[in-house]
Amino acid sequence: MSQHSFRASPFHHVIGKAAVKGRSYHGLSITRSVQDNHFCAVNPRFIAVVTECTGGGAFIVISVRHTGRVSPLHARVCGHSARVLDVKWDPFNDLRIASCSEDCTVKVWNIPPSGLKADLMLPSKDLLAHSRRVSLIEWHPTARDLLLSSAYDCKVFMWRLDSSDVPVIVINTHCELVLCLSFNADGSLLATACKDKKIRIIEPRTGRVLQESRWASHKVSRILFLWDLKMLLSTGHSCWNQRQFVLWDLEDLSEPLLEEDLDGGSGVIFPFYDADTHMLYLAGKGDGNIRYYAVSAVKPYVHFLSEYQSSSPQSGLGVMPKRGLNIRVCEVFRFYRLLTVKDLLEPLSFCVPRKQSEGFPEDIYPMTAANEPAMTANEWLMGQNKGPLLMSLRPKSEWFDPCLTETEPAANQNVEQPPPDLLADLRDWTDDDTQSQNWTSFSVSGAEACAPETEVAVPIESLIYPEEEEEEDCKPGSADRKRPQKILPAVQLLCFSMSRLPMSLCGFR
Repeated sequence: MSQHSFRASPFHHVIGKAAVKGRSYHGLSITRSVQDNHFCAVNPRFIAVVTECTGGGAFIVISVRHTGRVSPLHARVCGHSARVLDVKWDPFNDLRIASCSEDCTVKVWNIPPSGLKADLMLPSKDLLAHSRRVSLIEWHPTARDLLLSSAYDCKVFMWRLDSSDVPVIVINTHCELVLCLSFNADGSLLATACKDKKIRIIEPRTGRVLQESRWASHKVSRILFLWDLKMLLSTGHSCWNQRQFVLWDLEDLSEPLLEEDLDGGSGVIFPFYDADTHMLYLAGKGDGNIRYYAVSAVKPYVHFLSEYQSSSPQSGLGVMPKRGLNIRVCEVFRFYRLLTVKDLLEPLSFCVPRKQSEGFPEDIYPMTAANEPAMTANEWLMGQNKGPLLMSLRPKSEWFDPCLTETEPAANQNVEQPPPDLLADLRDWTDDDTQSQNWTSFSVSGAEACAPETEVAVPIESLIYPEEEEEEDCKPGSADRKRPQKILPAVQLLCFSMSRLPMSLCGFR
């Protein structure tokens, strides 16, 4: 991406805006764990947040629509006997979530479609193989029923959930704690960041290390594939204790392509990459800001866009999948920030500022990964590699999408309502001037016109002395003042009416 094309990019002016208080989630007892994980997982239906729990480990699952205050008695998933360290939703099933804990187990849970009504204690899968606490879990990006886990025993296990409860693959190439795991787009490569400061690219089926790098001036803590650019990105600290990010060539890890310092903070930098927009987001644990960049395959590789700033530090972050974003406001990314000091989960949307048009913005919403697996677990284990299935975010109707109209206004306060239905607009339309609103306001309705005529007995006093407003009736002596003023017009009306009737009906012979 050249400098000229970068400036012409629609993402040059992306802005981040947090949801108002009424669109956030309050009253969550967010975990105080020091583990460097996200502690939050999001899909278009549910949000999972790891919470504080005495006598075991738990996390809460709430609906995306359930904004506002969350009851402290809300049902939780509490089957772990120790603190929960990580949760991840199945990318192909919005009702299945995996969790790992200090109790050395990995558990898989099935959430009811209507949400939890009571505490969930029994998992659908209870995976026991690690000898020490399990710190990381990761789903396979394209194959169904494959789950990866890493623990403090320095082992990485691949589980097949549609078969036995024993790992199908064991990777023993690490001598120290694994800090981060990352699959490439088709799941054929696995990148790991280890406490020994090394970056490894591993063939996950065999556990064979394809490449290994240890840069003296970079202490890696997080790793991420930029698969569409054939790059690898890592975050960590420099030898001068400066937080930094480093870009690597996927084919050669001997020397980095780019090394850039950020600041002197101490928290871990979490990287997030959107391959659809080629945007990189860097969010630090304990920071209130989120930096975002445009990434290209040519020098200088990274272009700083802007920075979202907040006075509230974040302890974890969840990311909404692309299929759950609000297209009507040109939303391209959405975080869910865990603000532990406020017991608050705050949605943060990044949008492209542009006037709302009737057409679908194809320039900012290309084909994206779908929520359907490209292959089965057995096909991947037999050696097949397939990229993710793609889907379009174009709604079936330009102005009606059930998923957006029900869920998105609860998470974004700036959603504009669609224009009224065409048929609804015709209620004020008229054929001619006789059908106008001023005319019909003095006419009877069709039901009244067709009703049979009935005689109604009206006292003559009501014609002579019509009732005044309630305020005037309450005044003392008001009746004495108003009766002489009203009697003359009333008598004139009565005389005029009687003059139009036959003499026999008026009592004259």
